[in-house]
Amino acid sequence: MAHLHIMLGGVPIVTHAGAPEQSEAPIGGSSLLRMSDGSGVKQQHWAKASGSVSGNGMMPPGLDGLDYSLPLELRLTEVSNMVGAGPDFVLTSTPRPDKAPWAFYQLDDERWYHCACSFADGVVTVPPVAGAVRYQVAWLPVYSVFTDKPSKTQSTSHGWSFSWEEA
Repeated sequence: MAHLHIMLGGVPIVTHAGAPEQSEAPIGGSSLLRMSDGSGVKQQHWAKASGSVSGNGMMPPGLDGLDYSLPLELRLTEVSNMVGAGPDFVLTSTPRPDKAPWAFYQLDDERWYHCACSFADGVVTVPPVAGAVRYQVAWLPVYSVFTDKPSKTQSTSHGWSFSWEEA
């Protein structure tokens, strides 16, 4: 399979633009309400993702021609994953269409082994494996995001970065 690149608005960020550094963090409309006995109750109104992508390479990333007034598709290469008893895992983000989710199972000896899985309607299903104590599913996320034109620097190389928030 071909090497997967981070993509913004359909433009791949190629290797010559530098090895990208990615971050992803949750944002959300939540607050912690304290009751009269001091116990906390979290009130969650909404939750989205945010992050940044940056690099420093021999050429700029080629993102100047995008329309930043609209949401853009951002395909990341940073792995998202979850661990549990399975067999079904409801993903917290949409996986890239060019890379299917994958799965592992763990035996008592703490070793992880690759296993088959299926994906449909946001759910990864892992077939039961005899002796497995837990399962892990992983995927590369894709988001619809708002961002601004990347900031740029240039000396002997081309530096660039952009921050993003899920639409």
